[in-house]
Amino acid sequence: MKNYSDILFPYAYNILGSSEDAKDTIQDILMKYLLIDKKHIENEIGYLIKSVINQSINVKKKKDKTTTNTIWLPEPISTENADDKINNEEILSYSMLTLLEKLTPKERAVFILKEAFDYSHKEIAETIDFTIENSRKILSRAKIKLNNYKTINNKIQKNETILLKPYIEAIQNGDITTIEKLLSKDILLAADGGKNIKVVKEQTTGITNTSKLLLYVYRAFLTGLKTKFSYINHQPAILFYKNGVLYNCQVFEFKNTKINGIYSIVDPDKLKSLSI
Repeated sequence: MKNYSDILFPYAYNILGSSEDAKDTIQDILMKYLLIDKKHIENEIGYLIKSVINQSINVKKKKDKTTTNTIWLPEPISTENADDKINNEEILSYSMLTLLEKLTPKERAVFILKEAFDYSHKEIAETIDFTIENSRKILSRAKIKLNNYKTINNKIQKNETILLKPYIEAIQNGDITTIEKLLSKDILLAADGGKNIKVVKEQTTGITNTSKLLLYVYRAFLTGLKTKFSYINHQPAILFYKNGVLYNCQVFEFKNTKINGIYSIVDPDKLKSLSI
């Protein structure tokens, strides 16, 4: 059988927000597929995509029930270099994946299939086994929850890492005045340490509070660490390395050259794929 893992990965990852869970889901579906009678299957890849999507919805439901953190951030994926196997354009932006946590797994799947994969409502209904009208209603409900978020744009702005240089310099120099100037009035700082790492604060808003926390965290935990600029899920990021091991991944969202969001991942389990 052909290896369809790379084609299936964006569907599973975008629904689950976890690379490891996506790989496990795909492996489970492929193993089951090897054991069934395939005489009735006319479109192999279509069957596998449908199976992966529905399995991902079920896995996401179970994961959501067991998540205790107030803030749950997606597992980051590097989109810096083109990958011949996985279509990076189909991987959603980090901000988008974070926003999708507001939706139920089924709402999330419908929204992703319509907006990211350009499915028709007929195709969505056939994939998730409900009516076309249900698909329309679920999409409408999802968009309301997302405040009618517009088109998904995953194009990398190659100059955006340049905007990180003044930020890292200000942090390293303890220049809180410059840090405040770099942040937008709607700044949101979110941090996820997973089950084992306790972050200072999971969510912070406001220029003053965010600036003070950023400076405190840098001085307490990140001073002297090696840094690298990168692109994570199509957004500029700073990677911090401690003794050669990835310690912290900070993903940035810009709005009119101002930093509008910072997503800080320190959960070692979520940093594994970036460390390979």
